[in-house]
Amino acid sequence: MMGVTIIGVRHHSPACARHVGAVIAAVRPRHVLVEGPADFNDRIGELLLDHRPPIAIFTGYRDGARMHSSWSPMCDYSPEWVALQEGARVGAQLRFIDLPAWHPALADRQNRYADADQRYDRAMTRLQADFGAASADALWDRVFEVADPSGVGERLTAWFEMLRGDAAADESDAAREAHMASWVRAARRDGGDVVVVTGGFHAPALERLARDDDGCSGWPQVPSLPEGAQAASYLVPFSFRRLDAFSGYQSGMPSPGYYQRVWEEGPRAAGDGLMADVAARLRARRQPVSTADLISARVMAEGLAGLRGNRVPARTDVLDGLTSALVTEALDVPLPWGRRGAIRAATDPVVVEMVAALSGEATGSLAEATPLPPLWHDVDAEISRCALGPGEHRISLLSPSGLDRSRVLHRLRVLPIAGFQRLEGPWSGSEEVLEETWRIEDDEMRGPSIIEASGFGATLHDAAMAALTQRAADLAAEPVAAASAVLMDAALCGLGDLTGSLVGSLRAGIGRENDLGSLGACLSSMLTLWRHDRVLGSAGGEGLGAAVRACVPRIMWLVESLREIPGAGPSDQSGGRAPVAALAAVRDAVASGPEDIDRAAVLAVCRRTWSDDRAPARLRGAALGLCWALGEAPADPGRQVRASSRPQTVGDWLFGLFALARDEAVDDPSVMRAVDEVITAMGPEEFLVCLPGLREAFSVFPPAERQSLAAVVLSLHGTGTAGASALVRGGGPAPELVAEALAAEARAEALLSSAGLLGDHDG
Repeated sequence: MMGVTIIGVRHHSPACARHVGAVIAAVRPRHVLVEGPADFNDRIGELLLDHRPPIAIFTGYRDGARMHSSWSPMCDYSPEWVALQEGARVGAQLRFIDLPAWHPALADRQNRYADADQRYDRAMTRLQADFGAASADALWDRVFEVADPSGVGERLTAWFEMLRGDAAADESDAAREAHMASWVRAARRDGGDVVVVTGGFHAPALERLARDDDGCSGWPQVPSLPEGAQAASYLVPFSFRRLDAFSGYQSGMPSPGYYQRVWEEGPRAAGDGLMADVAARLRARRQPVSTADLISARVMAEGLAGLRGNRVPARTDVLDGLTSALVTEALDVPLPWGRRGAIRAATDPVVVEMVAALSGEATGSLAEATPLPPLWHDVDAEISRCALGPGEHRISLLSPSGLDRSRVLHRLRVLPIAGFQRLEGPWSGSEEVLEETWRIEDDEMRGPSIIEASGFGATLHDAAMAALTQRAADLAAEPVAAASAVLMDAALCGLGDLTGSLVGSLRAGIGRENDLGSLGACLSSMLTLWRHDRVLGSAGGEGLGAAVRACVPRIMWLVESLREIPGAGPSDQSGGRAPVAALAAVRDAVASGPEDIDRAAVLAVCRRTWSDDRAPARLRGAALGLCWALGEAPADPGRQVRASSRPQTVGDWLFGLFALARDEAVDDPSVMRAVDEVITAMGPEEFLVCLPGLREAFSVFPPAERQSLAAVVLSLHGTGTAGASALVRGGGPAPELVAEALAAEARAEALLSSAGLLGDHDG
């Protein structure tokens, strides 16, 4: 096409970046058009400030139906970055030509430069087979990154023509390509040479689409925001870690630290530097790496490069050479550079260090003159106003100033802004906690996280409100426990308007919820909010009270119909304990919640449950404990213990009882006397069956109370209480192991006895 040069590139490719820079320097075009958000064109000069890449254009979008965040990242060796810098140097007019990041055509992408590799998997598979390459990245390196740079333009054109072939773009890509082509045609009409830098998948389509004149004049119109929608774009520092395919990044080249060296020093020096970095990292972790190991790795890398047809060792040649020299154990999973995506679990630690060395640790920074969003300034003002400097902060929630500081910190937490961590304070439960402890650090990601959170709003209050509103909308179909966590966060942030709407949603969801664990967590959170007047300002609220009243009968209805607890036992702390925790929340609601909870109905369900042999043992114990905790004590608690003395279930039954009525059980001597009788009467095999459940049951008690119980047991056996602390101190073999050994000894003695080999005889 006369006057128009379209360069298809692979994003974040040093070879492509060099080619783009060389073409622009040679052509000195009037226009340089780059794949990027066209709504940023009025501010494209911001990208020419004295930044240190990697950086990204961040866009936040919000309307009544969706929220969307998007990044367009660039590093030193990104072709788009080089096109802008070199284009500015030769005096070209610079423009982005793609649709805005908020546009529906990009709605499914958080990263504008996400590769289209999935569209041409078959072509890549055929090419890999033809070239004998282990992966698409290894093939790319062979053809471009370590190859002779002469003729790279022709190779790129042939590469992307073959990969795109006759494949039709989907609806979103078709819309993007039509918009980009309109900018190319407009630049051609404006006169002078034009250089276009775009993802290689789009390049063949732009060649075809830009040939025809569409009859328009002037520059294309950038799509306008939908009515009522808000969007804002800002530059944000990025990092190599976020840019790395091994961390889950969707686009471009993996191992940005390595390719930064390829860009700065060339592929041979990059390989040498990689070996040095790997050795330094391993030695810092006290892993032996000898000079002989490195020589062996270098020799292997050179040999592999020759076998694979690489001019100098490429990335995978160096990595495979290092692996052969340094990894001495069999690998449980394939080497990560044979595929795209995050590193798998069970990857050899030496391999993990290799990948980390390739990734690099660079983080970009913005020039001082870079415009910042209003949220940046509001956060800075709020942090200064509340004197929230680095260090640990202990905050009293009883004072107005303390409560104000707490709310600011919680708003920073929910966005989330990096560097703010709460160590202690109220989350949920029935007890008031009147202090919080926070740790504040000067985190290098604080600035980027503030800019990225700016998509939620211009002030800390508004941004936190929008973030929690979005969380609530995303959780609309989730268990009510998840929504109650958002409710708790809204209260901790002091967002009263939001708590009211969330309570309404929770009330609607309670009647549909069938998971006892979720309902129990929800009730506990709502009860905390209803009771914490001084802390959260929500005590006695009618909406919360109504939600609590709705939750209690729903839990009791599910409890009475429950016949099995999946995962019950000490190995499953969530599934097995969740129904008991739900009954504990009911106990607290009846004891100190809204006055008009139907106490009689709760007690009636508990009576039926504790006497129902079909109900799970821990639920029967918990039902008895709930009645006892609410003042309806059993006539003879010891008899109830003895009645539930089956080895398979007594531990579960006691766990339920202790979890709901710990104080009552400890204060009644008949309970521990009965427990001691039941355990003493067991044989070794029965005790071994019973032991895990018993350990879980007594884990309900804090250490001081366990020592008191040990003293009670010792006194029952007439041995005094002096050794109580030794019984609960721990150490030595696990009780299960001791019990199993005793049982094995008993079986051996029985076997010997039956064979007549046991008894008194002369030596």
